[in-house]
Amino acid sequence: MLVRDAMSSVVLTIGPAHTLRQAAQLMSARRVGAAVVLDPADCGIGILTERDILNSLGAGQDPDRESAHAHTTTDVVFAAPSWTLQEAAEAMAHGGFRHLVVLDDLEPVGVVSVRDIIRCWAPERRRTTALAG
Repeated sequence: MLVRDAMSSVVLTIGPAHTLRQAAQLMSARRVGAAVVLDPADCGIGILTERDILNSLGAGQDPDRESAHAHTTTDVVFAAPSWTLQEAAEAMAHGGFRHLVVLDDLEPVGVVSVRDIIRCWAPERRRTTALAG
């Protein structure tokens, strides 16, 4: 199975000036754990995750004053839609993160998360177990 089969193709994009509260509200409303931060003036494409917001709050920072830019991960590992889920899972495990921005022709076309991969692999595992038994 490929990344294109598992990824969410509805990508939440925000700008670097969004506050962490605004980002959290948008992420919550769309029930996603990450937002793609588009910042053509600085880093191009980055990612802001629920963990980034949690770390800021845990440090006592004000979510109404902290910008997405200040907490965006810019050394992002990107996936291609043609990657296998195994390749995506290995990249996540190696990098210690739970989301990959999926690019096609340098444009974000999706986000794939650990949860997306598990959703795809769990039914496959049940089928394999049923056939073996």
